[in-house]
Amino acid sequence: MRKLTAFLLIILATTVSSCKDRRQEQPEAERSAFGCYVDSIDSLQMEHELKRLIDSDSSRWKADRQVQQHYDSIGYSRHPLVWCTRMGVSADADSLLCYLRRELPMAGLDTTAFFLPQIAQLLNITHLRTFDSLHVSINEVLPRLDYLLSKVYVRYCTGQRFGFVRPDRLFNHMDYKAHTDNKIFAILFGYDVKAPNYNEAASMLTSPDRMRYLYASRPHGEVYEVLRTKMDTTRSAEHRRLLGVNMERCRWQLEQPESTERRVVVNIPALQLWAICPDSVIEMRICCGTTTNKTPLLSSLITYMQVNPDWIVPQNIVKSDFLRHAGDSAYFARNRYYIVERSTGDTLTAANVTAEEMESGQLRIGQKGGSNNSLGHIVFRFTNDFGIYLHDTNNRRVFDNERRTLSHGCVRVEKPFELACFMLPEADEWLQDRLRISMNIAPVTDRGKEYLKEHDDDEKPLRLIGYQDITPSVPLYIIYYTAYPNPATNELQTWPDIYGYDKAIVKEMAPFLQKYE
Repeated sequence: MRKLTAFLLIILATTVSSCKDRRQEQPEAERSAFGCYVDSIDSLQMEHELKRLIDSDSSRWKADRQVQQHYDSIGYSRHPLVWCTRMGVSADADSLLCYLRRELPMAGLDTTAFFLPQIAQLLNITHLRTFDSLHVSINEVLPRLDYLLSKVYVRYCTGQRFGFVRPDRLFNHMDYKAHTDNKIFAILFGYDVKAPNYNEAASMLTSPDRMRYLYASRPHGEVYEVLRTKMDTTRSAEHRRLLGVNMERCRWQLEQPESTERRVVVNIPALQLWAICPDSVIEMRICCGTTTNKTPLLSSLITYMQVNPDWIVPQNIVKSDFLRHAGDSAYFARNRYYIVERSTGDTLTAANVTAEEMESGQLRIGQKGGSNNSLGHIVFRFTNDFGIYLHDTNNRRVFDNERRTLSHGCVRVEKPFELACFMLPEADEWLQDRLRISMNIAPVTDRGKEYLKEHDDDEKPLRLIGYQDITPSVPLYIIYYTAYPNPATNELQTWPDIYGYDKAIVKEMAPFLQKYE
């Protein structure tokens, strides 16, 4: 039996070797997808054509320059082409074309910006071998096809993974700081955003996993998927452009809200705040910065609350709002403002302070805490470089307005007590009542009512709480989406572009956005 098995294995090996030898003996024209045109392939001519294409390419996109560097690094004469060999064009080329024909419109991106018409035409020439009938040389077609495929691959993969716009560079060079003589740009985008890694995509061009990397490049966040699904059913050019701009925001590599965490999300265009936990959402209106004092976009952690704090007026607000009231002691008294000399700590008489002294920065202007304080009864503090915070307000009527861009950058919240309770999920009834009493809200417990009765003659608000730590800290995200799924309803909503950020994105990524008649 063993002898028979050994004999059969020898026969099989001989047969396989014979077949392999016969294939190798086949003329190259029979083995190549290019047929007889394989004999016309000239490596030197292709090298010159590829170099000519690269040298004449005036593209300013970093993705394209990285592709050029990649071809330089692999060397033209050794094996210059990435997608083509003498045996034919890689099947990956057709897969790439098929995938992008479907995916680009779904992403709000333009097929011509990714050379799909040219690639389709060149692939058609190679598949049908119509070089002679079209009077083109295979040594021109293959380098051109290869170069375009590589540019498309790196453009798409890098753009989808990191975005086609650098938001920090765009938004932080839009506006000059208000009320300053020097032209200094205002920082409007406070997120740490990861810079595009063009080299990573370029290095995948010669990897056997390049198609897997391509497919994995599409963002898979919840917001992106909602927008992408909506794009598939939307025919309006205006709405598709709106969706495309907001899909771009999903590509940026920055800290995004996690669906499983307790968090506070402020969406500027919506003029809404959502306090979100896994089983409920508190929704409320907000007021944010004006168009000249925009609320910056950022992420942080809300770490503590202050109840009935004094408001220390920022110097930029002193310059914009207080200089015209210099010497008006009635104004300062009516609004419970005070002026302190920073070097000595002495309180100055408002009638004796000039505008020049206020503007010098040597004085500190504050407003006593309480019911008439501009911050309202409570402030939610978080670390940031802009001196902003979430806070109550002494003017509740502003939340009745549709247009609520009226602050100097801070965010005023419609339901401060509800937000405070959200920050303290383990708070007992007495802690909540102490908070109510301190915010001049009627208590609900018998203990709270009794306490209020005992201190009926005391100055209001009663200050049972001045500082309250928030443990664990609550993540805060101040975002800017003009199309976003409302966390309270899960329905996709749209809002006006109040700060003009959509227009800025459209202008910056115009070459890549889908074109409409």
